[in-house]
Amino acid sequence: MKEKRKGKCIVVFGATGNIGAYSAVHLKEQGYDVIAVGRRESDNDFFATKGIKYLSVDIKKRENFERLPQEGVYAVCHFASTLPSRYAFDPQDMFESITIGTLHVLEWMQRIGCKTIVFPQTPSDMAKYHNKPGLIPADAPRHFPLTGDHAVYTIAKNAAVDLMEHYRAEFGIRFFALRFFTIYQYHPNAWHYADFKRRMMPYRMLMDRAMKSLPIEIWGDCKKAKEMVYIKDFVRLVQCCIESESKGGCFNVGNGWQVSLEEQILGIIKIFSPKDNPSPVIYCPEKPDPLQNAFDVNKTFCELNYTPQYSYLDQLRDFKHEMETEPFAQLWGTAKDYEE
Repeated sequence: MKEKRKGKCIVVFGATGNIGAYSAVHLKEQGYDVIAVGRRESDNDFFATKGIKYLSVDIKKRENFERLPQEGVYAVCHFASTLPSRYAFDPQDMFESITIGTLHVLEWMQRIGCKTIVFPQTPSDMAKYHNKPGLIPADAPRHFPLTGDHAVYTIAKNAAVDLMEHYRAEFGIRFFALRFFTIYQYHPNAWHYADFKRRMMPYRMLMDRAMKSLPIEIWGDCKKAKEMVYIKDFVRLVQCCIESESKGGCFNVGNGWQVSLEEQILGIIKIFSPKDNPSPVIYCPEKPDPLQNAFDVNKTFCELNYTPQYSYLDQLRDFKHEMETEPFAQLWGTAKDYEE
């Protein structure tokens, strides 16, 4: 199977970021010729250790695309953009990096004859379905929240998808817009921005408390559940998009099952707490309920021939292993580099 992929070039934009780095490495391991592209001037020679060429390109600048191959690109994974969860809020930079950047990527693809692009779509384009019973559809009309830190982000993402719809109709470029909530993975930076404030990510806070054997509260209706997708399943889905004969479109990213708040916390304690001193659990049903969400993934499974492999506990075990081994330390640094 790898022989069929040999010589097929995949360009991964946003390759120094969370999902971009894992995607580039995975696709290389599967036999593709991969070019990793990031805005950083240097990747600290990380990708060279994987046999991957690294190029510094700012997708907001059209002239930077002259640094890229001008022929022979089989597919593009476009994961480059400013994120509201990682940086202080800058709506202009967000719009330019997501919408204008995507336009530049599509222009370059059309010029060089590349016909497939994989793109990360925000679930906020289906916000009216959030935190309600039932499944979030894949192909309902997109919308956006009018307020909050994801409003401009979603407007920019929707505009990027509209551009891809146009380039599909006009030039035959297939797009795979993958809609997902959190993709769970280890990164040495446990912090993000929520509501414009820097905070530790909730699941990393729970892991930290479990490792210290501290009490953990389970709030509200602990049976409410949400999607928990692991990075090593996500990169396999990216590969499925590239290899699919589907005409493309918007696809929900989920497992076909969800994890309740109680299962989440008990699993974290099982994997991360010392065996002889696990964190005590305190149930607080009087406190606010957790969020719940569930995707309709029938289209994803059927059209893309995708099946997730990692159970929730498998995700946690692999996460802990990567936390201990820091496989991307040369690219991202280590946890100590992000301590306040």
